[in-house]
Amino acid sequence: MQETSPVVLGAVASLLAGLATGLGAIPILMTVRVSAKMQDALLGFGAGVMLSASFFSLILPALEAAQAEGAGRSLAATIVVLGILIGAGTLAILNRVIPHEHFFTGREGRDTRVLARIWLFVIAITLHNFPEGLAVGVGFGGGNVENGTALAIGIGLQNLPEGLAVAVALLTQHYSRGYAFAVAFATGLVEPVGGLLGAGVVTLARDLLPWGMAFAAGAMIFVISSEIIPETHRRGFQHAGTTGLMIGMVLMLYLDVILG
Repeated sequence: MQETSPVVLGAVASLLAGLATGLGAIPILMTVRVSAKMQDALLGFGAGVMLSASFFSLILPALEAAQAEGAGRSLAATIVVLGILIGAGTLAILNRVIPHEHFFTGREGRDTRVLARIWLFVIAITLHNFPEGLAVGVGFGGGNVENGTALAIGIGLQNLPEGLAVAVALLTQHYSRGYAFAVAFATGLVEPVGGLLGAGVVTLARDLLPWGMAFAAGAMIFVISSEIIPETHRRGFQHAGTTGLMIGMVLMLYLDVILG
């Protein structure tokens, strides 16, 4: 696998991670009922995986990559801090200017009345999942297969509860089981686009690797804080959400150490 192009690895790995979203939605095709408490615990688990991946698979390697390119500790830290802020800021701007609708927290952005509701969902899915694919692509684009693999597994794990949550949300809004599954499955198809872009950019310009890693981390942290964690606290099951977050965080840390 070391001889395979990092761009190909990034694209394929991000696609597989994205397909886990559909895998997570499979229970809604059956008669399985997932309680609100379990949904929040699973969302918390996904948030924990993403949070751990942001720091241990992106931010710390970004610092190492910056220093490997000749930056001193102070400059490396500055590069990573700026990259994180730019990534989070980009997602914040997109959330404000692009019409979209979250499954849980409602509409955001400019006037959404002119757009069909399903397209609002599609835009929201794109905003949410693109940074995850970008992170996987950047991980492989840096040439570190172990780090990219850990990221892909982590993102895939967090996509399982995310796919279930999206499908359940649509089901409660009286969409059919098949339609809810199809939309949840489609959410993952955005990730290989981000994976291909991330792997391609850092492969062509190695100096951008620490910037790319920090940017992806900042974008993911923004999603965690602005949407996932608030949702786990909305219905009074914050303890279940926090428990899930802790389990997801330590599991991803373990995977990163073992695979890295």
